Amino acid sequence: MEKPLSMIPNETEPSLWKNKNIILLWSGSLISSFGYQFYIVALLLLIYHLTESPLAMSTMRAVEFVPNVILGVFAGIFVDRFNRKRIMTWMTIIQITVTASLVMMLIFKWIAIWQLFLFGFLLSSSSYTLGNAQHALVPTLVSKNFLTEVNARFSLISTLVNLIGPGMAGLILSLTTFHISFGLYGICLIALLCCIFSLSIESHEKKVKKTSLWDDFKEGWSELVLNKTLLPPTIAILFMNFASSLILGVYMFYAIDQLGTSESQVGILLSIGSIGGLVGAFFAPKIRKKIPRGRLFSYCILIDSIGMICMSIVPVWWLLGCCLLLRTLAVTITNIIYLSIRQEFTPNHLLGRVAGTSSMLMKLATPGALLLSGVLAGFLPIKLLFVIAGILMIIIYLFIRKQAIVHIR
Repeated sequence: MEKPLSMIPNETEPSLWKNKNIILLWSGSLISSFGYQFYIVALLLLIYHLTESPLAMSTMRAVEFVPNVILGVFAGIFVDRFNRKRIMTWMTIIQITVTASLVMMLIFKWIAIWQLFLFGFLLSSSSYTLGNAQHALVPTLVSKNFLTEVNARFSLISTLVNLIGPGMAGLILSLTTFHISFGLYGICLIALLCCIFSLSIESHEKKVKKTSLWDDFKEGWSELVLNKTLLPPTIAILFMNFASSLILGVYMFYAIDQLGTSESQVGILLSIGSIGGLVGAFFAPKIRKKIPRGRLFSYCILIDSIGMICMSIVPVWWLLGCCLLLRTLAVTITNIIYLSIRQEFTPNHLLGRVAGTSSMLMKLATPGALLLSGVLAGFLPIKLLFVIAGILMIIIYLFIRKQAIVHIR
C-alpha cells in the first residue's frame, strides 16, 4: 500500500490547501477535464463529418460507456494488486500515446471511423482505470475527516468544467482544426502526467497476491455485499439512476416540443441546471458540518424526488431549469457523500475492487431505463413519466431511511 512521505493530516489539520498531494490531484483533474472537453467536442464533430450518421455518434457514446460496465471489476482488481501511483502514470501515458496517434492519423489523413471507435474505447478504459486508482489513493493521503471535502472539490471541478468547457472547446475548434483540438487534449494529459509524477508517494510495487482473478473478484464482491453501511446506498443509487434515466431520455424533447423552448433557451436551461451542481459541490462540506452525512444523503433523495415531480407541472422552460437546478444540487451532494462513505468504510486494499463493482452495479440500470423511457413516451404523457420517476425516488427515500447509513455522521 502506498505510504505518503509526509505524515497523513490529522483531524485538526487547518486546511487541505497545505496538502501538496491533494493540490496536485486537484490541479491534474482540472487541467485534464478541460482537455477532455476539447477531445469530446472534436470527436463527435469529426464522426459527424466522416459519416453524417446519428447512429455513429450514439455508438461512440455507447463505446465510451462500455468500460465502466464491463471492465469496472477488472480495473478494480488491477488497482488493488499494484501500486496506484504507477497505475495512474501508465494509464496517462496510454492516453497520451493514443491521442498522439490520433493526431498523426489526422495530419496524414489515414483516419477511419473504426479507428475512432477503437481510440475512444482505449481512452475511456484507461481514463476509468486512472479514476479508480485515484479514488483508492485519496484515503491514503488525508484523514477520513477530510474525505467529504476532497470529493466535493473534485465534483466542483467537474461541474465547473462541464459548464464552461464545451463552449471553450467549440470556440477553439471553430478557429483551428480537429488535430489541433486533439493536440490540446494531449498537452493537458502531459500536464496531468507531470502532476502525477510530482506526488510525494513511495513508488514501490505492491506484492501481487498469488490468487486468481476470480478469487480477487469474490473477495471484492463479498466485501460489498456484506458491508451493511455501503450496500444499501449502492442499491439506492442503482434505482436512483434508473429513475433519473427515465427523465434523462425525454426531458429535452418535452422542453422543446411541449414548452416551446428555443435553441438559445435550451442552452440557458442547461446552464441553470448546472448551477445546482456548482452550489452542491461548493456547499457540501459546509452542510455536512450542520447535518450528519447519513441524514443529508436521505434528504437529498427526497429533494430529488420533489424536483422530478415539479417538472410535471411547470408551465415555462425556465422553471423547468429551476427543477433541474434542484435535482443537480441534490444529486451532486448525494454522490459526494457516497464516495466519501465508500472510501471511509472500505478496507483500502479492497477499495479498487469495491469501487469497480459498485460502479458497475450502479450503471447497469442506465441503458435499459433510457430505452424504456423512449418506448413509454410513445404512448404515455411525458409528464406522467416525471411523476413515476418521482414516486420511485420517494420509495428509495423510505428504503434508505431504514438503513444504517442514516446514522453516519
